[in-house]
Amino acid sequence: MTAPISESWTRIENWLAEYAPATYAALAPPADPTDIAAVEGVIGHPLSKPLVMSLLRHDGFLNQFQGSLLPGRYIPMSARDIAAAWQLLTGFYDKCEADQEGKEADNDFMKLGFSSVLYGHPQLIPIARDPGGVHIVLDHRPEIDRGRVHEAEAVEGVMRVSHEMWTSLPALMEAIATSLEAGQPLNGNMPVVDEEQRLYWDYRPLRNDRTLHRS
Repeated sequence: MTAPISESWTRIENWLAEYAPATYAALAPPADPTDIAAVEGVIGHPLSKPLVMSLLRHDGFLNQFQGSLLPGRYIPMSARDIAAAWQLLTGFYDKCEADQEGKEADNDFMKLGFSSVLYGHPQLIPIARDPGGVHIVLDHRPEIDRGRVHEAEAVEGVMRVSHEMWTSLPALMEAIATSLEAGQPLNGNMPVVDEEQRLYWDYRPLRNDRTLHRS
């Protein structure tokens, strides 16, 4: 059973405070509930409970140069950044939807593990990003993948990653906490603390660890 996201946050905070204090100091204070309500107003429906709980713990990062909290180079986004990114990404979806009219995009997504057509889908909410513009999105669609986490990139589209840590936001945060505490790689990503006491993830590719690989 997956631990509550608040419990995983406590474990992550404790580890960062001891081993990567620069990254710990970059964690933002809790989000203002009015900012969360504003996001929900922009996207037109409530955010999932785990995402709200996470934002109420930390509203993103104060300094993007103080490490990467999530595997890869991802840093969590604030409520305001989520709203801004959602508005930007949904513009791509509108164009893709027009280009692919009449095609079974969602079925392609399930069979192949990715879909450019789904990039910017209004119910795929961006929650983290890396410096290269790749996002982690949380699936809010009322379908089989509701609550699942995906990677999304403009060229390759939405990537449905097979590793169990992507099954939900609580699962992802619990997996991060366990990886940090054990000093073990997570889906090919090894947690590393640099000389400036910042957390980074050293990616060491594994075979068949993803449905679709970026080159």
